[in-house]
Amino acid sequence: MTQPLRVLTLSTLFPNAAAPNFGIFVERQTAELASRPETDVTVINPVGQPPWPLSRLSQYTALSALPAHEEWRGLDVHRPRFRLIPKIGGASNPRRIVNSILPLVRKLHRQTPFDVIDAEFFYPDGPAAMRLAAALDIPFTIKARGADIHHWGSEQQCRDQILQAAEKASALLAVSEALKQDMVGLGMDGSKIAVHYTGLEQAKFVPVDRVAAKQTLGVSGPLFITTGALIKRKNQDLVIRALANIPDATLMLAGAGEEERSYRALAKQLGVADRVRFLGNVPHEQLPHLTAAADIAILASKSEGLANAWVEALACGTPVILSEAGGARELVTSNSAGRIVDQSVEAIVEAAQAILADPPAQDLVRSSVSRFSWKNNGDQLLTILQKSAGKN
Repeated sequence: MTQPLRVLTLSTLFPNAAAPNFGIFVERQTAELASRPETDVTVINPVGQPPWPLSRLSQYTALSALPAHEEWRGLDVHRPRFRLIPKIGGASNPRRIVNSILPLVRKLHRQTPFDVIDAEFFYPDGPAAMRLAAALDIPFTIKARGADIHHWGSEQQCRDQILQAAEKASALLAVSEALKQDMVGLGMDGSKIAVHYTGLEQAKFVPVDRVAAKQTLGVSGPLFITTGALIKRKNQDLVIRALANIPDATLMLAGAGEEERSYRALAKQLGVADRVRFLGNVPHEQLPHLTAAADIAILASKSEGLANAWVEALACGTPVILSEAGGARELVTSNSAGRIVDQSVEAIVEAAQAILADPPAQDLVRSSVSRFSWKNNGDQLLTILQKSAGKN
């Protein structure tokens, strides 16, 4: 019998008990890969811990309570700690991660040798995987998701490490064709980069009776949803400002983040506080109902790779209003899927009014993402990893 492909999945982006939605799509992808009889997957999720007294902050005390090794939703997950220097330590994170986890990786490799390392975020995971792969003398791959290229790639010391890791990796993956082109623009070899679209739980994200769904939420007029962390890059302030120009509409913000206080103040200042619902971090299993109830999903980010929230909204039959970011045009190929707009209040208002005036059929909206599934995602990833490990 052929031995299964032994995969070490390295990801700083991975859900845990303190943050169950953090990196949930990495978890979904990994679970699909691990479900294959051809694989044996071990996850290492390095957890950053700052020095005292920053370690006493609530977000870090919750992480310190996580077990070092656990079965997480059927996956074998190790959570070794590494020293994190918030704000200023980004360039040294790959080295700090490797210094902390190499003894564990060597131990696991001695017990049952790994065939390949699969890094799930380009930075800091990619450069860390490069060092680990060299120590074990095995190949590695890296997946780019968006901010890991757009943010970290703009910092010289980090960019140098990103490009070095890209050169030495056996294969590179990107969540969209647009992100692939950004990687090429950064200096990577395009022939090594495979576009690896996200998966989708097609059976969960489905259209519903929108009028009835809105009634359960206590909404009668137009309903919008914006899913994502409340951070400046996501531009939720534009959507709140647009709401002031669309009477009777309600906006649900599904996410939490550092901008929540300023967004609440903005909603109050504009007189729309009673029409903006701050939902916080919504458990992923509750998102299908909320997303399908919305007339439009509005996500006007400054930058993205290809947001899972876009795909999930379309699967629910909910048209999207997106900014010109990442792989937006790879999804919105007709007006039935939605609109791509400038990052301005006026553009969002105009697009929303156009969709509300002539809403597309839900099944037509859903058909735009028919090719997305976790099976397709897993098939492609398995092929890439097998080829990288010389086992295809």
